[in-house]
Amino acid sequence: MQTDKFENIRPYNQKEVVSAMKRLIKEPDFFKVIRFILPEWSVDEIKAEAIGITSSFDFQKVFMYKTIKKIFKKSSAGFTYSGIENLQPNEAYLFIANHRDIFLDSTIFEMVLYENKIETSQITFGSNLMTSKLLIDIGKINKMFTVNRSGNKQKMYNNSVILSEYIRDTIVNKKESIWIAQRNGRTKNGYDITQTGLLKMIDISGKKDYIENFRMLNILPVSISYEYESCDIQKVREVYMSKDSVYVKEPDEDIKSIISGVVENKGRIHLSFGKPISNELNSISKIKNNNTKIKLLANEIDKQIYSNYKLWKTNYIAADILKNDKIYSKYYTDIEKKNFIDYMNSKLNTLKGNYEEIKKIFLEIYANPVFNSKINETKNKL
Repeated sequence: MQTDKFENIRPYNQKEVVSAMKRLIKEPDFFKVIRFILPEWSVDEIKAEAIGITSSFDFQKVFMYKTIKKIFKKSSAGFTYSGIENLQPNEAYLFIANHRDIFLDSTIFEMVLYENKIETSQITFGSNLMTSKLLIDIGKINKMFTVNRSGNKQKMYNNSVILSEYIRDTIVNKKESIWIAQRNGRTKNGYDITQTGLLKMIDISGKKDYIENFRMLNILPVSISYEYESCDIQKVREVYMSKDSVYVKEPDEDIKSIISGVVENKGRIHLSFGKPISNELNSISKIKNNNTKIKLLANEIDKQIYSNYKLWKTNYIAADILKNDKIYSKYYTDIEKKNFIDYMNSKLNTLKGNYEEIKKIFLEIYANPVFNSKINETKNKL
């Protein structure tokens, strides 16, 4: 019954992976996607590799791992990570991560697991991205499961129940980890915050008390930071246009964002693994109000995301420009500040509108992680 219940959202099983690969090698766009990132591969070489794939792990090893390595080489200035020692190889986790890039966040995360010989996790796959059979096949081969984001209120609730049950079943019974973003969609203003609605959805499937329901899921926060924010100017545009009216995405906007995230300069990138949230649940469980419990758990996740977030020179420069101050000037040079301003202006000149408002939105994307980090440090000292 569980298999039937999750049929429409789960990733492909091994038999389905083989069938999907047979479809992909007949799809010209599949070769275009691979050669876009790996142009040194011929069509015949791609086909030869694809024919030999019989599992999700094979696909990740042959295509995804090589893809992210090439992306690093082409459009980043280096990648580092920390906190991998906090993971136990045989444990299953619910990784709750900040969300900056549609494609790269989870792909980079999976690469780190792969390199450390830790089984890769399942990944959330928004139904808004499932725009073609090609993308569905690639996603579900890559251990992605569907998060349905459309329908009326009752349909959305029913989808949340199934999703919650799937997450719990995958972690508790199948002992497989899951990566999920802390919010619905990427942060557009640099302010990483865990949505309480996400935690309420996760708790729906719990059959025990609060503390045990979440302890069983082994929540572990994850932070990723880019020296140059992924799709920064696109995010500025969306925030600016949303000020006066509801922002409606263009039909292919998410796909364009994925491509931009892949090809645009990201500078340096850092990913941090936090520590499993366990002892904190004991104190939270003493609170009587359930909504307050959820908020406190969200705060605990955010604390780790803020404290583990790698702050770059670009973040400190933006914070000083935004506040018209030099409080963080020890972290950068005048030349580095000038270079960032030149970079910012080159991006802002592509948008129409109130220049000062647009500039403020742009700076906040980079500056808010600094402000959040400092607020978090103050709270931890109290």
